[in-house]
Amino acid sequence: MPEKPRILSSKIVAQTRIFRIEQMDLAFANGEQRCYERLKGGPRGSVLIVPMLDDDTVLLIREYAAGCDRYELGLPKGLIEEGEDPLQAANREIMEEVGYGARDLRELRTMTIAPGYVQHHTHIVLARDLYPHREPGDEPEPIEVVPWRLSRLKELLGQADLTEARSIAALFLTRETLNDRKTISET
Repeated sequence: MPEKPRILSSKIVAQTRIFRIEQMDLAFANGEQRCYERLKGGPRGSVLIVPMLDDDTVLLIREYAAGCDRYELGLPKGLIEEGEDPLQAANREIMEEVGYGARDLRELRTMTIAPGYVQHHTHIVLARDLYPHREPGDEPEPIEVVPWRLSRLKELLGQADLTEARSIAALFLTRETLNDRKTISET
């Protein structure tokens, strides 16, 4: 593996309420120097939760997505707040967005979105053994909860409003994780 470039300098060159663009001047091991820009993420990252009502039923949500200017189907998600670990944040988010808490939370993987340009990581959390529990959230309107059978994943992928790569990847990861558990318990 090559030696990581040295950061010669960095500064925020643009900032909005939610985005910060950082310019980084880098020196590579071979002597080349370049200026890179990246969207700088928050210090704690985010969670994306796969809430399983039973061994085959995942609870999706449909909410407005400003980036696409339409309603999108996907998994509940949110930022990790100060003082929370990813599992605590995941449980809080599903209480706010789907009206359930989970007794069994397991981090499956941490993913990046576009690591060449975005400094952000998302913790994918499997939530099982759900119980009804609603907490107030910060959403501007009620979120539609859509139960879907994981065994019908191929049909779900055909839905025009399911386009978020993180949700799609998390659904496949969950299906494989649950299939591996089922295989182990059968042997």
